Order: sequence, then structure tokens, then C-alpha cells
Amino acid sequence: MARGRFITLEGGEGAGKSTQARLLEAALTAEGRRVLRTREPGGAPGAEAIRGVLLGQGPQGIAQWDGIAECMLHFAARREHVVRTIRPALEAGTWVVCDRFADSTMAYQVFGQGVPRAVFDALAAVALEGLAPDLTLVLDIGPAEGLARAAARGETNRYEALDPDFHERVRAGFRAIAAAEPARCAMVDATAAPEGVAAEIMKVVRARLGA
Repeated sequence: MARGRFITLEGGEGAGKSTQARLLEAALTAEGRRVLRTREPGGAPGAEAIRGVLLGQGPQGIAQWDGIAECMLHFAARREHVVRTIRPALEAGTWVVCDRFADSTMAYQVFGQGVPRAVFDALAAVALEGLAPDLTLVLDIGPAEGLARAAARGETNRYEALDPDFHERVRAGFRAIAAAEPARCAMVDATAAPEGVAAEIMKVVRARLGA
């Protein structure tokens, strides 16, 4: 059985990743593919428990983590996600569409919070064991517009409350990741209407993965 393909959607707050993940899942399913849509932090029971802590939901949420501790928590959740959900699906021939993956930790913790790259690389080696997306779609939007969109949803998380400079560093981080790995990453303008962004995403998926 052929291995499934692994597609991740990345970007700052309010970029529309969750919406585009749903639309991409629907488009690929309509073409006859088996598709699993998942998210990070989360995607497996243990990872979902860590998500509540990281995003500040409920009584366990705290205002600020030490950057390295936060990075470790993200990779602990990611390890559960990979082992319990992503690898089994790919091995069964299912396409996986994931709302955030390791690039978010690079952008938020390394670029945004200043965690040393060596820490990220060491944790990634242990947690991922070489797993990488076949395609990463980086949804690009200015932090002010993205945060306004996020606020309009009526739901906020701890990251959305961080200062504007942090979000500028995160955006720069995603752009740097895409520039460093053009064979894996594609930048997508996320300022358009959702339908237009979805059409651009499918164009990229067909060109890169033959979907």
C-alpha cells in the first residue's frame, strides 16, 4: 500500500489555518482520497491534554512559560501526535492534513521566544525520528490583521495576548523557514477571501503532490 502524503498548514494567529485545513480536507476527499485532518498542539488524547496547558485554557493555564520548557511541552505533545495518529495514518495510505506542526515551534519558540536552535533540533530528533511534511503551506498575513481576525472569532488563547513585536518575529520566522526550504514550503497570501486562498492552496497541492 502506498504511503499517504503529509500536508501541514502554518502561519501566525488569524491566518485562517483551521478554515483552510477543513476546505483542503473536503477538496481532497471529493477527489476520492482518504484524508485525516488533525491539529497541533493536539491530535491525540495526551497531546490534547497538553494543549489545554499550553494555550492557557482552564485553571492550568499560566501567563508565561520559560521558553525551553514551553518548547519541550510542544514536542511532548507532538511525539504523542506522531506516534498515535500521524504515522499510523500515513502508513495506512491516508493523507494527513495538519493545522500546525514543527514549523510553528520553530517560529514561535525559536524566533519568537529566543529558544536556541540547538534545543529545537535535539527535541525534534527525538520526537520526530526524521518525519517531515511532504508539503508545508505557509499562510502569510500581517500580525495586526491576523490578530484582529482572531479577536473577531471571540475566542482567544495565550499567544494572541503577547506583544506585537513577538508576532512580528513569528511572521519573520515563518518567512525564513519557507525561504530556507523552498522544495517543501509554499508561501500563500492569506489576506484574500477564504475561497480564493483555498483555490490557491489546491493549485499548489496539485503542482507539488499531483493531487
